[in-house]
Amino acid sequence: MSPEPPTKIHLGVTTKIFIVFLTLSMVSLILVSFIAFTTLNNVGNYATERSVTLGDQAVQESGSALETSGKERLLSLAKDQADISNVTFENVEGEMAVMASYAGSLMASPPVDPDPGYSQAERPPTIYNASVYLYGPGIMINSSSPEFRALHGMDTIFIPVLASDPHLASVYAGSESGITRLYPWASGIDPTFDARNRSWYKAAMSAGTTTWSSPYVDVTGRGLMVTCSRPVRDNSTGWTWVIGSDVTIETINQQIINTQIGRSGYAMLIDGMGNVIARPGAAAGSSQWDESFQTENLFNSDNSGIRDAAAEIVSGNSGVREVQFAEGDKFVAFAPIRSTNWSVVVVMPVDEITAPARDTGAKITVATGDAKQHIQDQVDRMKQAFLVLFILLFVLIAALTTVFSRVITGPLRKLSEGSEEIGRGNLDYKVDVRTGDEFEELGQSFNRMGSDLKNYIGELKRTTAEKERIAHELEIARDIQQSFLPDTVPDMPGIEIAAFSLPALEVGGDFYDFIPLPNNCWGLVIADVSGKGVPAALFMALSRTLVRASTSKNPSPSSAIKDANHLIVQDSRITSMFVTLFYAIIDPNARILTYVNAGHNPPMLFQTGKGEVTLLRADGIALGVMDDIVLDSVGIELNSGDIAVLYTDGLTEAINAEEEEFGTERLNDTVKACINLPVQEMIRFIVDAIMTFAGDQPQADDITIIIFRAR
Repeated sequence: MSPEPPTKIHLGVTTKIFIVFLTLSMVSLILVSFIAFTTLNNVGNYATERSVTLGDQAVQESGSALETSGKERLLSLAKDQADISNVTFENVEGEMAVMASYAGSLMASPPVDPDPGYSQAERPPTIYNASVYLYGPGIMINSSSPEFRALHGMDTIFIPVLASDPHLASVYAGSESGITRLYPWASGIDPTFDARNRSWYKAAMSAGTTTWSSPYVDVTGRGLMVTCSRPVRDNSTGWTWVIGSDVTIETINQQIINTQIGRSGYAMLIDGMGNVIARPGAAAGSSQWDESFQTENLFNSDNSGIRDAAAEIVSGNSGVREVQFAEGDKFVAFAPIRSTNWSVVVVMPVDEITAPARDTGAKITVATGDAKQHIQDQVDRMKQAFLVLFILLFVLIAALTTVFSRVITGPLRKLSEGSEEIGRGNLDYKVDVRTGDEFEELGQSFNRMGSDLKNYIGELKRTTAEKERIAHELEIARDIQQSFLPDTVPDMPGIEIAAFSLPALEVGGDFYDFIPLPNNCWGLVIADVSGKGVPAALFMALSRTLVRASTSKNPSPSSAIKDANHLIVQDSRITSMFVTLFYAIIDPNARILTYVNAGHNPPMLFQTGKGEVTLLRADGIALGVMDDIVLDSVGIELNSGDIAVLYTDGLTEAINAEEEEFGTERLNDTVKACINLPVQEMIRFIVDAIMTFAGDQPQADDITIIIFRAR
C-alpha cells in the first residue's frame, strides 16, 4: 500500500498577499533600523568634518567650473552667431545671384522703354519707386541706348530684393561704360563719383565672382558700409556690369552680430586679414567718401596675446583664448563665417565670469559654522524620530496589508470572469465593480471595451467597403482623365514632337493638347491647374474643353486665350481656382512659332549654334484670375535643329531627400546631355533623371512635358 502524499496547504490570494507584504515590510524595517542606528553617529561626525572641506573645495571647483562653462558658452555663442551671420550673408549672396541672373536676361534682351527714369535733379513721387541714374565724370550716354534701357530695367528686380531683405541699405549696378543705377533714389551724390573707381567694383572685376569689400565711407552719407558685389558680362553685346548690395556697419552691429554678454562683453566681425569689419562704436569719423577708410588690424596690436589670437582667427579655426589686457584678463572666443572668410569674435572679461564663485565662497564660509551645529542637532532628532516611526509603521503596515489584500482580490475576480466571457464572444457582457477607485475605472473601461469592440467591428466593415468603392471610382476617374489627353502626337511636316504626363495623385491638374488649325497649322497647349486631386482634375477637364473650343477656329493666340479666359472666369469665381497656360501655334510651312504665356513656366528654346538657352517669355497672367486680361503675342522663326522644351512646375520642383529642388538649371543641363536623341527618347531621359534625383521622395506635383524639334 503506497504512502499517502503529504497534505498540501492551500492559501487564498488574500492570505498570500498579507503574508508577503507584511514579511517584506518588516524585513525592510528591521534592516533599515539596524543600518540607521549603527551609521547615524558616524554620519554626524563625518558631515561636520566634510562641511569645511567641501566648502573650500566648492569655491575652487565652482571657479574652475564657471571658467570652463563660460568658455564653452562663449564658444557656443560665437559659433551660433557665426551660423546666424553666415545665413544672413549667404542670403545676400543668393539675392546677388538672382539680380545677376536678371541682369543677364536684360543684357540679352533690353526692354523697349523710352522712359529714362530719374536723375538726381528729378525726384520721383517716392524714392522707393525708382532708382537714380548717374554718369561718371565726362560720360554722357543717350538714354535711348540699349545699355541704358537695360540698366533701367534693373528697377524691376531692385525693388522686391530691397523690400524683402531688411539688412540691405541699397542695391545698384555699375557698367563698364560709366553708367550707374542706384536704388532707392538719392540725391546730393558728388558729381565726381564713378562706380568704376570704387573698391567694390574693382574687387568684383578682378575676382570674376561674388566678393565682399572692406569697410568704406558711403557716398550717400550713410556712414561706414560693406558691399557684396558680383560681375555680370554678356558676350553678345560686350557689356560688363557689376551688381552691388550695401550693408551698413550699423546694421551689422545692431541686427547681425548684436550680442551683449554680461555687463561688458561684446562681439566683433574680423576679416581674413585681421581687419575689424564691425564692432560696437565703429564710425566713419571725419573720413570722406573719396578717402580710404583705415580700420583697426589685430596684427598691428602691441599685445602679443591679441596677435596670437588673430593668427588663429584668420586661419578659419574656432576656439577660445585667454588674453591679458591692461584692464584685466579676457576670454576671446571666435568662429568662422563660411560664406565670407570672416570670423565672429566674442570678448568677455574673465573676472565677470568667475565673480559668482568668489561671492559664493564668502557665503560658504559663514554658513559652514552654522551647518556644523545644525547637523549634530538633526542627527539626535533623527534617532528619536526613527524609533517612534518604527513602532507606528509596524502597526500601520499590518492593518493596511489586511485591508489591501481584501480590496485587490475582489475586483480582480470579477474582471477575470468578464475577460472569459469576452473571449467567448459575448461582447454584451458587463462587469459590476463598485470600489470607487482605479478598479472601478478599470471595470468601466472593460465594459466600454466590449461596446467599443462591437462598434469597431461593425464600423470596420463599413469603412472597408467605402474605401474600396472610393478607390474604384478614383481609378475610373483616372482612366477618364487620361482619355482627355491626346492618344498620339500630330504629324507635322518638318516637326518632330513628343509628349508625356504623370499625375502626382490618382488624378491631377496638368494637361496638354494638340489642336488642328486651318492652313495645316497646329495649336500646342500645356497647362497646370492650381491644386491637386479631384478638384484640380475637374477644373482641368473644364479648362481643356474651353481652351480647345476657343482656339480651334481662332488663328490669333492672344484672342483665342482671352476668349477661353472669359469662359473660365465664370466658373472659377466659385472655386477660386486658376490655370497657368502656354499656347503656341506652329506653322510648319513658314516655320514660325507664335505663342502667348498666361503665367506659365517659360519654355526653353535651344537654338542651333547658340550655347545659351532662350526662355519663351511673354507678358500675361494665369487664366481664371480676372476677366479682362492682356496677353502679349510673340512670334519667333524656327531654324533646322531648334528644340523647344515645354513643361509644368512639377518637373523643376521635384525634391530629393535633402529637400533640394531639381530646378531649371538641372533641367537645362539634362536637356543638353540628351539633345541629340530623338524627342521621345529625350523625354524618357529627362523623366528618368528626375526620378533618380528624387529617389524615394514621393512625387509632390503633376509632371507634364512636351518637346518638339524643327528638322
